[in-house]
Amino acid sequence: MRKALIATAVLMALSPTVLGLIYALGARETGGMLLAVFVAFFPASVLVSFPSPFLAKLAVEARPGREGSSLGLVLAAGSLGAIVGAILAGFVALPLFGSVATFAGCGAAALLCVPFVRGGTPGTGGKGEKTPVGLKEPGSAGAIVAAAFVVVASLAGGSVCRYESGLSCIDVVRQGSAVYLYSDRTQQAAERAVRNDGETGASHGLVMPYTQWIWARMDRDLGPAPSVLFVGGGGYTLPTRLLEARPSAQAVAVEIDPLVTRVVRLHMPWAGAMIEQTGYDADPDVSRGDLDEGRLGIVHADGRVFLNETDRRFDAVVMDAFSSGSVPAHLATRETYERLQTIVEGPVYVNLIDAPDGPLVRGIHAILSDLYPHVEAVQSPASVRGRANILLAASRTPLAPLDTLPKGYEAAQITPGRAFTDDRGWVGHR
Repeated sequence: MRKALIATAVLMALSPTVLGLIYALGARETGGMLLAVFVAFFPASVLVSFPSPFLAKLAVEARPGREGSSLGLVLAAGSLGAIVGAILAGFVALPLFGSVATFAGCGAAALLCVPFVRGGTPGTGGKGEKTPVGLKEPGSAGAIVAAAFVVVASLAGGSVCRYESGLSCIDVVRQGSAVYLYSDRTQQAAERAVRNDGETGASHGLVMPYTQWIWARMDRDLGPAPSVLFVGGGGYTLPTRLLEARPSAQAVAVEIDPLVTRVVRLHMPWAGAMIEQTGYDADPDVSRGDLDEGRLGIVHADGRVFLNETDRRFDAVVMDAFSSGSVPAHLATRETYERLQTIVEGPVYVNLIDAPDGPLVRGIHAILSDLYPHVEAVQSPASVRGRANILLAASRTPLAPLDTLPKGYEAAQITPGRAFTDDRGWVGHR
């Protein structure tokens, strides 16, 4: 049992490093996730379960004649520990301390349990289980010290990313005149860096071609004072461009992770300045009063929850929510877009990442084609991984053609597909 706990401590402490190596080797999507689970987490999960039969045996032997209740107490304690541990790790430790410190703390907790485990071999009737851990068992103290060193050393490597919460692992990179925001090492947003004269490096500040196309569509389709919903805040570049170009426009951005908003305010000057100047808390549970005179409402909530609960109406919506490199499944269903139809009068713009004519884009295209008479699709060149940005625009009225497309973009031909629903949804890249 001691060896299992010591090995568990080492494997837990090394898990973030192993995950980073797997990602660096190019493992991605569902296959990469499965590989990471089996390599980084499965061995530690198996080893940490070793003490359970041992503890059950001790509990049964300690209360002769009450074996059933003793075993029930052990199982109940295990279930309670799993629930409390998951809550503490997911909602407390990860947001406050990051994954490296969380895993190192789990490893340290496993090591602290070692002194309470008696030596010997189970099944000897207790005769071989009297030796406390320490110098009486050769090599035990050395193994504990070595494991403790690994746990402490894992902290020296620092966080796997610059900013970390229970939802996002964010890095910010400056390349030339642009600032890029990466979430889970997937590029999520970018903007032109602000020059010394206070102007952006480009007339509009948009760097990523997909944002340029969506803005070109919005600029062509919308009037002088539109109210636009953005599901997925990301780098807030599209709301910023809208409010900059349309002084009478209003925007609401729904971003599930407050950390993303904080990072944008700190490191993306163009969008950060717009949030500072015009941003307000648009949470429906917060009373606005006379305080919210801004034009950019920010809601930190799940996009689907906001759609289901809001009573506001909008002239257009941009669906740009991602979890790592994939659209969350509950935002890719017919029910989601039917709800959008009831609160959005005008066009729907959708950003997807998928293989050209892949299953995700076929499913979303099928939904939009069923609900709207006019649907347009364009796509970027495919990456080395075979994936592209596929952009959709759907409207009740005809969409005027654009004069130009971003470099490399072309009209996309989407074959008929199955429309996703809440009970039969999207399962793909994760």
